[in-house]
Amino acid sequence: MSYVRRTDVLRRAFGVAGMCALMVSGAAVAVAQHTVITRGAALGNSPTVDLAEAMQSVDAYVDQTVILEGAVKKVCQVKGCWMEVSPKGADRGIRVTFKDYAFFMPTDSQGAEARLEGVFETNLFSKTDADHLIAEGVALNRHADGTATEVSFVAQGVELRR
Repeated sequence: MSYVRRTDVLRRAFGVAGMCALMVSGAAVAVAQHTVITRGAALGNSPTVDLAEAMQSVDAYVDQTVILEGAVKKVCQVKGCWMEVSPKGADRGIRVTFKDYAFFMPTDSQGAEARLEGVFETNLFSKTDADHLIAEGVALNRHADGTATEVSFVAQGVELRR
């Protein structure tokens, strides 16, 4: 049965008004549907914290498990072992790694909306480790000796929506 015939059958069965209603409702459903990708543990009931606010006052959240939401700006293109998540409209975000190196993100996750649960941590990278991360696309601020300090987020669970 060709496309024209299917349209004729639908028109006869539902009438023009019914077909319009079917098309409009189908479009609404298609827009509302998202692909959700989950990694790690299921997200729990931790408090949701505004990412922009948290990035300005990380010390307020030390030793607290929180949920953050933001847009995926970058993903490690080697195997998805880190991603950068930023507040809406921001140029820079926070680098996210994954608890115990237990899971990774799809390397094509850039642009997805992320919801993640975990904790903030501060890392001091040797010159060699800083060189490695910069080569992968991580934005680090180096110290005079080539080392770098970074505040990052270690996620135990992640939901990506595309």
